Amino acid sequence: MSLKRPTILWPALAGIALALAGLGGCAQSPPGEPAIAATAAPAAASSALKLERVVMLMRHGVRPPTKPQVTPAGTHPQPWPSWNAGYGELTGHGYDAIRLLGQWDRGNWVARGLLPAEGCPSAEAVQVAASAKTRTQDTARALLEGMAPGCGIRVAYPAKADDIEFHPLQTGAMMLDRGKALAAVQALVPAGGMAAEVKAQAPLFALLNQAMGCAPGAACDMSRMPAGIDNSDEERPKVGDPFGIASTASQTFLLEYLQGMPMKDVAWGHLTREQIGELLKFHALKFHYEGRAPYVAARAASPLAARMLGAVEHGPKLTVLVGHDTNIADLGGMLDLHWQVPDYPRDDPPPGGAIGFEVLSDADGQQFVRAFYRAQTMDQVRELQQLDAANAPSYLYLPIPGCAERCPIADFEQIVSAKLVEPLRKPAG
Repeated sequence: MSLKRPTILWPALAGIALALAGLGGCAQSPPGEPAIAATAAPAAASSALKLERVVMLMRHGVRPPTKPQVTPAGTHPQPWPSWNAGYGELTGHGYDAIRLLGQWDRGNWVARGLLPAEGCPSAEAVQVAASAKTRTQDTARALLEGMAPGCGIRVAYPAKADDIEFHPLQTGAMMLDRGKALAAVQALVPAGGMAAEVKAQAPLFALLNQAMGCAPGAACDMSRMPAGIDNSDEERPKVGDPFGIASTASQTFLLEYLQGMPMKDVAWGHLTREQIGELLKFHALKFHYEGRAPYVAARAASPLAARMLGAVEHGPKLTVLVGHDTNIADLGGMLDLHWQVPDYPRDDPPPGGAIGFEVLSDADGQQFVRAFYRAQTMDQVRELQQLDAANAPSYLYLPIPGCAERCPIADFEQIVSAKLVEPLRKPAG
């Protein structure tokens, strides 16, 4: 297959490898939590190993809120800003940011020998699939426009009712025992219940009040809401109010910033970029309760984890699955993987970010697996910055619990297989 556009020579490929070597350092973890290894140089850290395959699960790019009323009436000082895209759809700005990320991905994979430096990858070398949501499909197309322009690589996606891999609980392909699920989530709750969690997060609620233009203790102060795990949802136990609302608000402030809105329109001009990053702890906290309980995570992540394991074992050179932050959080919870992208809290999945696995081989043909997390910084997305050797996105290697740094592929298979739960029905085809 040949490019419809002029042949592209991906520049400064050796420089990309050198730049990646400069991304190292250990991400900081909260007190009492294990450190996140941030071995960041794919080329340097794996210089003696050949990159055979890459399998990654990616979140969609920047979108507007999924509904017009972001938080309940009376909790926000003014109307929420308007967007130039439909509710929950990928914006044009989000598309462009993902396209730039795809260009960098191509350069990275070329520099490491995974994809060819010229022309198109072969038809069997790259497989891309998305969820039934159009924002994920558009994200996949944007990534391909940057990574393999004009190559005609198809994005596969299911009908909504058949979206078993990305939405196994919603489609009924995986069922939770409500009692077991609630007990598993409640095991994560601190002594004193979710009311104690509200007290522990008092500084965050104070910052949220600042964003919302709300006086502490007023009716709009979300920390006054009764707190508790909500088991009324048919899919899984939810973090409940006020944390669910706070998470949605913090994520909306982030999306406004990433979209490039004037700062007077981002959280109504009440927050700095650093404060937006601080408030995102609400988003990570939501996923801590909803996606880190092993019983829940295994059932929510198993269909995607099984597909990723199959791709690790015998898939094409590059497999890209484009879904949602919930998918990434669930997979992280299932395998106990932890990450921290610059500008973001621990374990928070940024728009366009991806969690994945590299399959590498040594001179003797022995294969190993390494987990990684790749994501743009906030300003790289907001400013649509060109990504290159001097301005690379974050690329961090993650420890795989129960396995050595060079995790033998057989050990990885055993770790993942032991956690998989068989769905009630499987994806068509």
